[in-house]
Formats: sequence, structure tokens, C-alpha cells
Amino acid sequence: MLHAHLVKCRSGGGTRTPRGIKLTRIRNIKELAALANVSTGTVSRALAGSELISKATRERIQAIADEHGFQPNVMARNLRTQRTGAIGVLVPPATNSDADLFDQFFIFMLGMVAGEIIGKGYDVLVSPVDQSQDDWLDRVVGSGRADGFVVLAHISQLATLDRVAKSYPALVTWGDYVEGQAHCSVGSDNRQGGYAAAQHLVARGCKRLAFFGDVTVPEMRARFDGCAAAMADAGMVDALELVPISLSTMGSLNDARAYLAGAPIVPDGIVAVSDVVARSTLIALVDHGLDVPGDVKLVGYDGLPMTEFTIPRLTTVSQNLEQGARSLVDLLLRRIGGEDAASMVMEPELIVRGSS
Repeated sequence: MLHAHLVKCRSGGGTRTPRGIKLTRIRNIKELAALANVSTGTVSRALAGSELISKATRERIQAIADEHGFQPNVMARNLRTQRTGAIGVLVPPATNSDADLFDQFFIFMLGMVAGEIIGKGYDVLVSPVDQSQDDWLDRVVGSGRADGFVVLAHISQLATLDRVAKSYPALVTWGDYVEGQAHCSVGSDNRQGGYAAAQHLVARGCKRLAFFGDVTVPEMRARFDGCAAAMADAGMVDALELVPISLSTMGSLNDARAYLAGAPIVPDGIVAVSDVVARSTLIALVDHGLDVPGDVKLVGYDGLPMTEFTIPRLTTVSQNLEQGARSLVDLLLRRIGGEDAASMVMEPELIVRGSS
């Protein structure tokens, strides 16, 4: 079969296809090398963007490949480079009532992180994690399905993260930073954020606060500790109540309703451990006949977009989740590249709105 020849353009030295001639599709690197009159090794390095090949040659080979509809065999390339071209994102299982995959926080963070990963040219592998077995993380990173992993699930097993990270550095988690930890993490200063939330409510005149949340998760515990520190500094150490509340949407709504129904005295200020819990608490308070912020002032945590659309709009402690998503992916790619990238702790920001 006669291949269509390429004719030099007088204007810029590029190539064009003569009118009426249909280009033959190139099936492999060998055919592309023959058409470009170079070796297969040169083609392989040129398509990979290697600087060992001159820019002019790289551009010429890429132009021929584009005109003939040639796509490199990604699977074969991955076998040669020992890379999968994918990054795994570990999320909570949808069946876990304490960390529902369908809650706003995980939907938002998964979308932001996935967008960053795709923008860097990687595929995204989303996997729910079951932490009931001691070797759950070993099995995930040992699967060979991805070049590295971002962990978005709430992890209470910090010792497991540290143990695995010592032999598998391509791992970055979202969560609280603990001094001396071996694993790489990205998150806000949760203690500082909790402090700011309680301090704000005290300044608004609240005399008795409740903290709504599950403090078995380290980052949530840090938020409560920050609230407690602010109350101690205000001389109100005995005026803070810890109320165990589920982290899921329906679980937190049911727990908040049950608390309000049985509380002898309803606090005049509530710090919710998350915006999801804050929204559920707002519904429960209104259903209980209480005015927000007249009877009870309410502060959430995370800075999710949905806090703009409640009535009243929620005061919240923003973690700057967009920056967090970018940092998670940036640090992971640096670690995949062999760099010992360090953890990042971001400054939280109190955003005051109508609920307080």
C-alpha cells in the first residue's frame, strides 16, 4: 500500500496533506519511525518528551504522529517504566454510618483532588477502604494498581499510617498533623480552628457551649481541644459540654434531635465538628422551636460551599479545601518523584455569617 506523502509548506517548513489523499493510520512506533526516517528509540524518547532529543525533532515526530492518528501504547510504556499512570484516592466506605461517602465533605474533596490529579495527566482510581483489618493499608499499597495514594478517609490508626509510610513513601493523607509522625499529611491547624470557634461564641455573649462531634478521630479531637483551651482562657472551663454526634448526615441529625429532646438546659452556643454536622444541628434546632442565632448561636467547621445556602447562612471555620486538594496532589507527585516532601499545616479562617 502506498503511503500518502507529506509535502513541505513554503511558509514555515511544516507539513500538509495533498487535497484528496487520505492519510494511512500508523499502527506502531516502528511505522512512525520509518515515516519520520529515525530510529524507534528516537521516536520513543521524543514522544516521552525526552530532552535528549532536540526540540525540533520532537515537534516533527509529534506532528507526524498527530496527522496519522497515532497513540502510544500506554500499557506497554507503563510496563517499561514500572508506572501505572494512575493515582489512587482512598475514601470512606459508603456503608460506614460514621463517615458516609455521600456526605458533602467527601464529595467536595474527592472532586477537587480528582480534578488536580487529572490535570497532572494521571488517571484516578477511587477505592473505599475497610479499616477493620490491621493490614488494610498494606494490601492497598501492595496492590500495584497505582503509583501513589491520597487518603481522604478519617483515619484513627495513625500507627498504621506511620508503619506503612516508612517503606512506601508515595502516600499523603488528609488530616491532623502530629509532631514526629512518619507519614506525610495535609490539613489545617484543627486546634487553632476550634479555639477560634469557641472564642467567637464567647465574644458573642454565649455563657454555655456544647461541642457536637465524634472525637475518636484525631483531627476532630484537636478541634474539641481547641474549644476547651479557649473556654479555659475565658475562665469558663466548666461551661463546655462534649456531645457525641455521628459524622454522617442522617446520623448527626438523629443524634442532635435526641440530644435536644433530652437536654435539661440547651446551651446558647454550639460548635459543630463539621459543616455537615452543623447543617443537621441547624435543622434540629429549628425543629425544636429554637431560633438561630437568637436562642442558640452555631458555628460549623470546614468551609464547604453549602454553608452559603442555609437559612441563616452558617458561620464556619474554613480549612481552605481548594488549597488543601492542590497540596495533597503536589506533595504526592513530589514523593513519587523521589523527593522527601514534608507535611503541610494550613491556617484556618473563621468566616462569620448569620448563624452566630
